[in-house]
Amino acid sequence: MASIPGRAEVCAYHVHSPKPGLPSMKKVRVLVVGCGNMGKSHAKAYQAIEGFEIAGVVSRGEPNRRALLDEIGADYPQFSSYESALAETQPDAVSINTYTETHADYALQAFEAGCHVFLEKPIALTVADGEKVVAAAKAADRKLLIGYILRVHPSWKRFIEVSHTLGKPLVMRMNLNQQSSGGNWKTHRALMETMSPIVDCGVHYLDVMCQMTRAKPTHISAIGARLTDEIAASMYNYGQLQVRFEDGSVGWYEAGWGPMMSETAFFVKDVIGPKGCVSIVAENEGASSDEVDGHSKAEALRLHHSELGADGTFSKPDEIIDCAEDPGHDGLCVLEQEMFLDAIRRDVDLGDHMQDAINSLRIVLAADEAYRTGTTVEL
Repeated sequence: MASIPGRAEVCAYHVHSPKPGLPSMKKVRVLVVGCGNMGKSHAKAYQAIEGFEIAGVVSRGEPNRRALLDEIGADYPQFSSYESALAETQPDAVSINTYTETHADYALQAFEAGCHVFLEKPIALTVADGEKVVAAAKAADRKLLIGYILRVHPSWKRFIEVSHTLGKPLVMRMNLNQQSSGGNWKTHRALMETMSPIVDCGVHYLDVMCQMTRAKPTHISAIGARLTDEIAASMYNYGQLQVRFEDGSVGWYEAGWGPMMSETAFFVKDVIGPKGCVSIVAENEGASSDEVDGHSKAEALRLHHSELGADGTFSKPDEIIDCAEDPGHDGLCVLEQEMFLDAIRRDVDLGDHMQDAINSLRIVLAADEAYRTGTTVEL
């Protein structure tokens, strides 16, 4: 496993100052590729943002394309072939919302055509392919924004900020188990043709952990289990990874998909330090792990202080930080696409953002290696 660059904030988000020059107010014509849940949400965002114009939609199946267009209440050119759509529409940008095995190839074609790219996570199936995508973006002088939706989420940004007040080392506990059925289970099975849940979803949460610790990850281990005959014998639909950082911080992340998964404690987001802990509180106990909004929704943050008074009891009560007014999933997609538009118009440097996407992928792929080899992988 290749080494991770030793930046102090190995996965933190940084946007450099834009280059001089007036921003272009020309509408950005965007080709939407992939018409599933994420494609629909991003298409809604492009419609809602004045600076975008949808050039067309791409999906192999006509019913999926029709469903997206019906969802957004508009009609745009439809294509079953990505290559044909790219050639015919000649867009300014491409929004790639397909399965991960197509990400690198589609992005490379878009950069060759002179397009900016919004790319759903993970950036690629392998670190090598991810690095090719980043290199192509730089060579073409085009913007590449990867869909790390938690980076625009107000509650999660606050969650990370509060974690910085807890001292070091940190203990980070996170999971996202999904009791899926019907169409969602079909989607999960399709995703597991190429990657496990701890890889597909884990890039989000390892990215968050790196922002919390601002330290280099050093070792990773993992366990997993195959709980269904509906996936390949070499794949597992439940996994847990454990990561250690050079500052002494540790974290675990757990993810499982399928109709057998438990609804008990499917949403744990908890960080502990010497000075206390902060947790995302999911107050809606009736929420289902199969609901898209439930994957990121935070009704509140609970901040606990560890300081004791002279009598040995806690000197401060827990603080509840209200997050009820945060946007839902579609609203977060609007925030992502506003960031994408801003990067294009103001020529914002996304170099650190792209490198962070490579680093979080490197970590979760190391976890997959650790599971398959039964060893701890040194990063």
